[in-house]
Amino acid sequence: MNPKHHDETADPGKGPSTRHSQAYEGLRSLLLSGTFAPGTRLTEADLTQRFGVSRSTMRAVLVQLTQEGYVTSEVNRGVRTRDFTVEEALDILEARETLESALAGKAAECATEEEIEELRRTLQFMADCQARGDQEGYSQGNRTFHQQIKRAAHQQTLARAYDTLLYPLVMRQYRDFTAPHPRTGSLEEHQVIFLAVLTRNPEAAVAAMRHHVGSARRALLLRSTGDAAG
Repeated sequence: MNPKHHDETADPGKGPSTRHSQAYEGLRSLLLSGTFAPGTRLTEADLTQRFGVSRSTMRAVLVQLTQEGYVTSEVNRGVRTRDFTVEEALDILEARETLESALAGKAAECATEEEIEELRRTLQFMADCQARGDQEGYSQGNRTFHQQIKRAAHQQTLARAYDTLLYPLVMRQYRDFTAPHPRTGSLEEHQVIFLAVLTRNPEAAVAAMRHHVGSARRALLLRSTGDAAG
């Protein structure tokens, strides 16, 4: 593919901010999806060709992703995908427990009837996926459920803090791919969270989400600090 065909000047309908945003969201999605292994070097030349932007735009994207912690940048080593130490992983996952538990509590207080119905439909989808052995569908439903809880909390400050966490990268790095998926008890834990939101019980929602997220953390391969899978 000829990179000249993707030069930004060839598409005057898109402004610099649009091109930057598209390249940023595209690369961020690839990082979160686990496309690149931890410690993979990312080169401007390859990325500009992949996303059809100029090197200056891609350089700005990489600077932003570095500042946000998705990648690292070091002299003589270039830009690389994050490779989390066990200590860094635990720090992020513990922060997730605190923030997501608080969001669940707020969702129990503030969720609309429509949002509760959306949660109900997502849970049914997850149950159907589990019954037919659709692991990817279950994972998608799981992600949707957690995003719905976040939106139902109607608490923007907590939501912004939650969105800055890099736990999807940590989960992908330390997930035990030999273990059954979904994890035993996962669906039931989601159902308990839903019931707490449905019955408008913030304390139960906080406790249920903390148990759920803590169980997911303990199922990861974080054994080098004694935090073995339970």
